[in-house]
Formats: sequence, C-alpha cells, structure tokens
Amino acid sequence: MKVVILAGGYGTRISEESHLKPKPMIEIGQRPILWHIMKIYSSYGFNDFVICLGYKGYYIKEYFAHYFLHESDVTFDFRNDNENITHNHSAEPWRVTLVNTGIDTMTGGRVKRIQPYIGYEPFMLTYGDGVSDVNIKELVEFHKLSGRMATVTSIQPDGRFGALDISDLNEVRGFQEKPRGDGSWINAGFFVCQPEVFDYINDDSTIFEKEPLENLAKQGELSAYKHNGFWQPMDTLRDKNHLEDLWARNKAPWKTWGKDLVKNV
Repeated sequence: MKVVILAGGYGTRISEESHLKPKPMIEIGQRPILWHIMKIYSSYGFNDFVICLGYKGYYIKEYFAHYFLHESDVTFDFRNDNENITHNHSAEPWRVTLVNTGIDTMTGGRVKRIQPYIGYEPFMLTYGDGVSDVNIKELVEFHKLSGRMATVTSIQPDGRFGALDISDLNEVRGFQEKPRGDGSWINAGFFVCQPEVFDYINDDSTIFEKEPLENLAKQGELSAYKHNGFWQPMDTLRDKNHLEDLWARNKAPWKTWGKDLVKNV
C-alpha cells in the first residue's frame, strides 16, 4: 500500500521559515518534518511514498536526489574518471515518487493528480506537516474491517490555554494546564482510502476536506479511527519549537522507529 503525502502548500502561518523552503522541509532535529513522517510509516513496513509537490517543490526533489549520497560513506576517485565508490550506507529502503501537482492546486486536486501513480489500489494519505504516534498497523486493520471507502484518524486536541476552576464565589479552586478541548474530534490526517475516493474529486480547485469528505460522510462511507495518543501539527513557529524541544530531550512520542513493531503489514 502506497503512502501519499501532501507537501505542496505555502505554509503561510510559519512564514518565518517557509519563505525559504517548503513547510515539509522545515527541520526538527536537523531532519525535515517530512522525513519524520516517512519514518513513522516506514517503521510499520510501508516504504513506497508518493509526495505531492507544489510550492518550492524543487527543494524536495533536490533533497531526495542527494539523499542516498548524504547517508553514505563515499570515495570520489578523481584519478579514475571521477569514479564514485559507495561504502557503508544507512539510507532507508524507500521508493519515493515526487509529483508536481501545481503551485495553487487545492488538497483534493493534488490527490486527484497522483491517481496514475496509485492505480486501482487502496492507499494511505496524510499531511506533510504533522506527526503522531498513531499505530499505522491498527489504523489499516480498522479501515479494512470498517468496509467503508475512507478512514480518517481523529483526535481530541488539548486546549491552547490553561483552565481555571472558579467557584460561584470567584474562588480559584484549581488550575489545569492545557485541558482537553470541548470534546470534539478533529481531522488529524493519517487517512486510509479506497481508490473509489478519486471519483469524489472534481478538479484542481477541489478541497479534499470539503466536498469529497463531506459527501463520503453523507453516504456513510467515512470512518473515524479515534486516536487518544500524541498528535501535533507544525502550523506555527511555536509548534515547531515545541517539536524541536521534544526531540532534543529524547521525548518525541512520534519516534516509533527503533521499537519492536510489527512489520510488513
């Protein structure tokens, strides 16, 4: 099953860095967040990626064009017709297809454009700016058992600010830092889709989260996989710094690789 990653947006809310590079290439621990997302899937045995490019897509192409070289020990022998000898390497067993899906194309349009690279097979889909400790194996199994056309991972986000417990007499009885929100479940990405989902997308102007998902929901063809663990998008510089801090302290919940996980789903 291929993994489709949306990586073409402008990233305007984190413009401090996205004016230089596409948002998925903003680094956490000296690695692009796109790399972190791919490592999550790879830790469960999914290594075939289709990445939807748009804004500054050449940056992502150049990254992967040189990835194997950068992850390897290499000898350049200029005495012998500039022979390159690759020694030890630690590059992942990835197959990465990079597709130009347009600068201003909406999310649904980007998905529609990669249909030729998916064929008539189920596929996974997520955003190129969010990490999670979602169990991909359980997500895929949940989707298969649901029998529906699409599954979206849903989470209940924490509130942005701390909450005060105030009595009727205006006495503060307690303080809770970043409690859960209003109980609503939101779209966290990490979709699993049947190929029929392509039929719900019209053109480049289609927003995937609007008509396609809304129509699937109306027809009873959209399941929600409830995830109660970690999920964090990188929408702002504040989010980026939070993820960077977790990584630096070796407390990154999304670092599923290196653990004893079930492979080759």
